[in-house]
This record gives sequence, C-alpha cells and structure tokens, in this order.
Amino acid sequence: MPKILTISALQLLDAAGRILLVRKRGTSMFMQPGGKLEPDETPLAAVLREVQEETGLIFAPDEVISMGLWKGAAANEADTDIHAHLFAARTEAAPNIRAEIEAMMWLDPAEAMEREDIAPLLRLKVLPGLLGV
Repeated sequence: MPKILTISALQLLDAAGRILLVRKRGTSMFMQPGGKLEPDETPLAAVLREVQEETGLIFAPDEVISMGLWKGAAANEADTDIHAHLFAARTEAAPNIRAEIEAMMWLDPAEAMEREDIAPLLRLKVLPGLLGV
C-alpha cells in the first residue's frame, strides 16, 4: 500500500495565461508551488504559507480559489500517493526562487503539457483543465 502525503498546491497564472512551475532541489519533476500541510494546518493556510516560502508571493485568503481535491501518484517519491488540495490564483508580481526551490519558470499550458518533466498532478489535472481537454 503506498504512503499518502496530504499537500496543497497553487495553480498560479500570470496576465498572459502562463502557469508558474517550480522544481524542488534534488528532484527532476516540475510542479506547482505548494507542499505538505503542517499538523492542524488547513489546506488554505498551507498553500498560502508554502507559496510565500517558495516564491516570496503573498496572497490573501480571498485571492485564491479552491479547485477541490485530487488524488494520484506523487511526482518525486516512490510508492507514494498524494491527496492534493488544489487552489488557483493570478498574479502580476514576479516570484523569486526561495526555500527548497531550485528552478522556476512561466510556461504556456500547451507548452508545459509537451514536457516530459512535469508532475502527474499537472499532467492529469491542472493542464488539461486549463487547456479544456
């Protein structure tokens, strides 16, 4: 039976409709900013904290929209599934690489879908939703 990680992740778009992808240090897959919930932390509080820690961007609770829960394979951990609380927001601010983030890029969703190095949550849920497929 796989281990289960509960996370919160942010589908962050800029004014041009590009999505922000990050890659954590020591990993090979790009994903949305986000991470594991702390004990007794709500999914919303976790996504706000993680995004600030990883990108320096600060969002108020009413600036992010819940997109529900997605369950599937973890990107960088063998024999692990995630329960991902997915949120969405838009920004015109420039993020910065912080915390455990090693790489960051803005990509058109169609271009992101063509990459081999994107996490299952992106490939199976986020990008198809943005592309209407």
